[in-house]
Amino acid sequence: MKAIATANASDSDRILSLLFTYMPRIASERRMDGLLVLMADLGRSMVNADRCSLWLIDSEKNELWTKVAHGVNELRIPLDAGFAGYSVKHAESLLIDDAYKDDRFDRRSDELTHYHTSSVMTVPLMDGAGNVMGVYQAINKQGESGVFSKQDLNRLTLTAVYSAKTIESARLTEEVERSKDELEATQRELIHILGDASESRSSETGDHIQRVAEISYMLAKFYGLPQEDCEQIRLAAPMHDLGKIGIPDAILNKPGKLNDVEFAVMKSHTSVGQQLLGSSRRKLLRLAGMVAGSHHERWDGSGYPSGLKGEDIPLAGRICAVADVLDALACSRCYKAAWPEEKVREEFIKQRGVQFQPELVDQLILHWDEIFQVYRDMNA
Repeated sequence: MKAIATANASDSDRILSLLFTYMPRIASERRMDGLLVLMADLGRSMVNADRCSLWLIDSEKNELWTKVAHGVNELRIPLDAGFAGYSVKHAESLLIDDAYKDDRFDRRSDELTHYHTSSVMTVPLMDGAGNVMGVYQAINKQGESGVFSKQDLNRLTLTAVYSAKTIESARLTEEVERSKDELEATQRELIHILGDASESRSSETGDHIQRVAEISYMLAKFYGLPQEDCEQIRLAAPMHDLGKIGIPDAILNKPGKLNDVEFAVMKSHTSVGQQLLGSSRRKLLRLAGMVAGSHHERWDGSGYPSGLKGEDIPLAGRICAVADVLDALACSRCYKAAWPEEKVREEFIKQRGVQFQPELVDQLILHWDEIFQVYRDMNA
């Protein structure tokens, strides 16, 4: 009796050790594939199985699939096939001593993997609504008996309850992430649509906003900003001239120099853009509003609309200002021809610390060939 009690205590310690080992790892795992691998490993260790798999239902294909059957890649079987299919269909656990003596056994998996199945346990995975979402399956008990016990079945059942909740939570997280990605993609598309709309009223090419976006991204990267910030600036930059939707065509497309009144109207596009975007609840759109409102400020404080100076000008606006002027000088406009490359370069050196932040001009000049290549390709 003492030996049995000692053995039981030792086995309980083993189970607790497994739980303490796997549960933190499962709780921190966010990828579905990673979760399935961990939970299959946990189930195999809990019941001393040679293999353990979590089969999940693919409703679209009417199949069960698993990526974590140990020693094999993804397997797919018909939804009603074999012991796993039976457990799914009947929401019933199975404890099988010899698979080849049971008519429900589907030998196709063995034939595919050149494996010999003997003892089998299956436990359905139930979601929060009581519907079967998959099945836990353990194959070939290790040890002298070679067959799974009712205690093994109880342990796998408890593991299945925990696993089902974890998978359900992971699926919900995936849905939230997909929705977030779709929302962000929609925002990005909307930004480019609005940016294109603002450019379409001008006689200039709509490619202007794309070039400004890419050059702003490169400058942000060369300046040393984190990748996420560089991406945000690239997405916000196309909105820098959104406020031009409120500028009359006669002013927007005037071929000659604007008079003082016309220039005052033109300058208002910065404030209009900032007002349109700045009150958004979306971080990206607020950044776009900041860029719209500050890309005509000057490092020496003589810009508009607020006369901001130096680092009081938002960094994204300072970056976009360089990209916007570079594109304006390097491309033909209704009021001017494109400047020669060397003249454009000399102008930025001249305006270092006057119109533009010195460090940004330094990065522009340092990486001039890479940045200006887009204009060489245009004129090739």
